[in-house]
Amino acid sequence: MTSPRVLVVDDEADLRELLEITLVRMGLDVDSAETLREARAFLAQNEYGLILTDMRLPDGLGLELVQEVNASNKSTPIAVVTAYGSAENAVVALKAGAFDYVSKPVVLDDLRVMVQSALRLSAPSAQTGSPAAAGTASRLIGESAVMQSLRNQIERLARSMAPIAITGESGSGKELVAREIHARSSRAGKPFIAVNCGAIPEALMEAEFFGYRKGAFTGAADERDGFFHAANGGTLMLDEVADLPLAMQVKLLRAIQERRVRKIGATSEEPVDVRIISATHQNLAQCVETGKFRQDLFYRLNVIELSVPPLRERLDDLGVLVDGMLARLAGPGQKAALGPQVLETLSTYSFPGNVRELENVLERALAFANDGVIEVGDLSLKGARVAERPAPAAEAPPAPTPVAAAPVSASGPAELPSSLPDYLEQVEREIILRALTQTQFNRTQAALLLGISFRQLRYQMQKLDIQEPEG
Repeated sequence: MTSPRVLVVDDEADLRELLEITLVRMGLDVDSAETLREARAFLAQNEYGLILTDMRLPDGLGLELVQEVNASNKSTPIAVVTAYGSAENAVVALKAGAFDYVSKPVVLDDLRVMVQSALRLSAPSAQTGSPAAAGTASRLIGESAVMQSLRNQIERLARSMAPIAITGESGSGKELVAREIHARSSRAGKPFIAVNCGAIPEALMEAEFFGYRKGAFTGAADERDGFFHAANGGTLMLDEVADLPLAMQVKLLRAIQERRVRKIGATSEEPVDVRIISATHQNLAQCVETGKFRQDLFYRLNVIELSVPPLRERLDDLGVLVDGMLARLAGPGQKAALGPQVLETLSTYSFPGNVRELENVLERALAFANDGVIEVGDLSLKGARVAERPAPAAEAPPAPTPVAAAPVSASGPAELPSSLPDYLEQVEREIILRALTQTQFNRTQAALLLGISFRQLRYQMQKLDIQEPEG
């Protein structure tokens, strides 16, 4: 089997020799170039598993090579070598499409980790799909234009190490998107760790993220790894990252830039190989303007921004989403389906809670449904905002009028019932029947007219033995 070939582009002879020796000892074939012109000549003749280029070259910038390789539609990962402290250059390179970067002075352990990750990506198995991607359908279902675009973006981003900031409303599926990126990357076989930054007490944040040594503080009876150690080799998702306190933001920034963490109580830092994906429903740029979020951390996390569409922008996917949810909610050996006009009714709501709210609505409705068939009356959408999809004026149904109680003569009923409870039950039965008749036995609308919940109406109908007319 032929060893993977790597192209090293650097005008510093000492560094170029160090990189060559390190890569050859890893069992790789290496070509070296001092200029962009030489590098282009090598690229015209050979295929490479990895290109490693300095940012500054005698006849141009390594960034030009990054752009040319990406423009040629080659799948070759290309990494850049940046000067110490030039975090801005690294961010620019990642935005331009670089796979990753290493900083001068080059730490050989970090270099080896990056090279191995890149070669996994460019290996023949990766060309036909990673283990997670090959023969496995995306967990992001739907054929709407916005979902197809999202899946295409994920396929491209999965081939990079660049930090990704996922934005979107609550309940839109940001963590599912992050998991899909991880599953389709060369890190698929490594851990995916999702952390809700807003759920960790501030006093415990440093210990949770970086870990601690035994005896570092009262109660530290054993040594413990943090989130960065747990995600080593894989992906760390920082959910609701805007909720991080400023003090923790400073420490997180250093860990991301240096790719090293120091446990509480330790005297030295440990290298970690983690891809960062952050997510929030807040506007991070506005948080920066108001001083709630550090600008330098924002630029480190927001190298690539990926927006997840809300459910109201992909209502064409409602049917397939509902089918998938019902199959999961019904359980083995049970059936769950929608009755007539239920899907149309669902599509008239905006679902401010997005996909998460849709699943909750279906789960509640299934609990009320007879024989696993959800009817319109089983839906509980009270309080949800109606989507801006009004029916034509000619087809708009007349506004229902409130239901009045049966008039009672001042002198009382003509014939007194046997008891007061019987009389009240008779009045209640008449009022409910009027509401049901007025709404053509639409129980959801009848409950709204009566000012009670659907569940209360259903209970009263059963108690009073009110049956829906057949046909």
